[in-house]
Amino acid sequence: MGEREQGREHEREHVRVAVVGSGFGGLGAAVRLRREGVTDFVVLERASSVGGTWRDNSYPGCRCDVPSHLYSFSFAPNPDWPRTFSGQEHIRAYLEHVTDVFRLRPHLRFDSEVKRMTWNGDRLCWDIETSSGSLSADLVVSATGPLSDPKIPDIPGLDSFPGEVFHSARWDHDSDLRGKRVAMVGTGASAAQIVPAIQPEVGRLTLFQRTPPWVMPRVDRDISGAERWLHRQLPFTAQLRRGLLWGIREVQVQAFTKHPKQLGLVEDLARRNMARSIKDPALRAKLTPDYRIGCKRILLSSDYYPALAQPNVDVVASGLAEVRGSTLVAADGSEAEVDAIVFGTGFHVTDMPIAERVVGADGRTLAESWKGGMEALRGASAAGFPNWMTIIGPNTGLGNSSMILMIESQLNYLADYVRQLNVLGGRVALDARPSAVRAWNHRVQERMKRTVWNTGGCTSWYLDASGRNTTIWPGTTGEFRRATRRVDLTEYAVLRAPVTKKTENRASQAPNKAGVDA
Repeated sequence: MGEREQGREHEREHVRVAVVGSGFGGLGAAVRLRREGVTDFVVLERASSVGGTWRDNSYPGCRCDVPSHLYSFSFAPNPDWPRTFSGQEHIRAYLEHVTDVFRLRPHLRFDSEVKRMTWNGDRLCWDIETSSGSLSADLVVSATGPLSDPKIPDIPGLDSFPGEVFHSARWDHDSDLRGKRVAMVGTGASAAQIVPAIQPEVGRLTLFQRTPPWVMPRVDRDISGAERWLHRQLPFTAQLRRGLLWGIREVQVQAFTKHPKQLGLVEDLARRNMARSIKDPALRAKLTPDYRIGCKRILLSSDYYPALAQPNVDVVASGLAEVRGSTLVAADGSEAEVDAIVFGTGFHVTDMPIAERVVGADGRTLAESWKGGMEALRGASAAGFPNWMTIIGPNTGLGNSSMILMIESQLNYLADYVRQLNVLGGRVALDARPSAVRAWNHRVQERMKRTVWNTGGCTSWYLDASGRNTTIWPGTTGEFRRATRRVDLTEYAVLRAPVTKKTENRASQAPNKAGVDA
């Protein structure tokens, strides 16, 4: 491959690996491929810069709820994090830094949105159509991430709203909200950061709350110059700090996955946190959840409740049901006149749009294959989609720790996957056996039954349309790392390109070769 052959399909560019997305998952995959000696790869990015969700989410107050030293690659430590919890701009700058340090820019293809990926069973490769052209690849690594495509609910009358309307992940920086009546729809992690950021400047803020979140204080501070100097001069101190942050969260997992009743003490702490800022009993009643803490993601904020207690804020304890001109009508019938609407309503997590663009060996899309719910072997490989791997795939999400830990585990799996292909030799592909996928998924779902995410009494974005948890990993990050350390070939069918007359002729003309690259 690489030389022009007869037929248009052989004229397109071919690479060993195509990575889709340039967030943490995509950049991490690119670094790992280079470490494995693979340099014939491209990173396809639909935007014009790297960063993924940390590029797209630039709303006021955007920051991470995982400590900085744990929310970074172990192979690219950053001794100069300015705060214990980093802001969006710092994380995006870190990803740009990783791109430069590991010399990934020659591999990047910006403004190249993937339109279609189709498995070519004859050539054992993926034919890829992008907005900037076509190519093919032996292996595809899908790192689009679950938090990449915003979800705005279908609200009757929304199209007729005369003011500004945008999602938190597509913040309109040209929109001036000062002095305006603004509606914030949703009470997830983004809303908890946006509300205190814009409350002081808007005329009136109306929060449409379908379900109140549990909120714990954010213990955030500047990292001193002395600390940063120490981490630069003695790198093991930063490793020790990271290890301590990791260990605390590993111990906490037991309460989420095996003993949800133990979370009652944490609920008491969350109620006290609310009581310190919310003195009005009626407002406190609106903001008190009726489900077990941890069932939905626990939010970290020390300014969310104080912002809600301000006189220019109204909390509507009901979801947005209808829009009538400039009037927003809640499900409980209450109304609010607003000038702008900001949706903090999450993303397409259990119905990722990329799945509609991936066509497997039997001609079905990944979305059709996952119609009954997402499932993938070890969170990476879907049956019927050979040599296609996903980073942050089904049941790899976390409720209390850093997703970078899970990404690095999947990068270990990717590295061994590439090694196995090299050992097998020739034009070869691995296709996850349906039985192996079912067995893995069965074990995951059995463990899921007693977790707080399934028993906590809430409806969260962790659950798909049928109520099955296809998002969260029901164990520790250490367990997942052990499960993805190696590729077990017994869980895969080994596919080889069909032998053709042309192949046979080549073989007969080269009798001294040990094998033929079919």
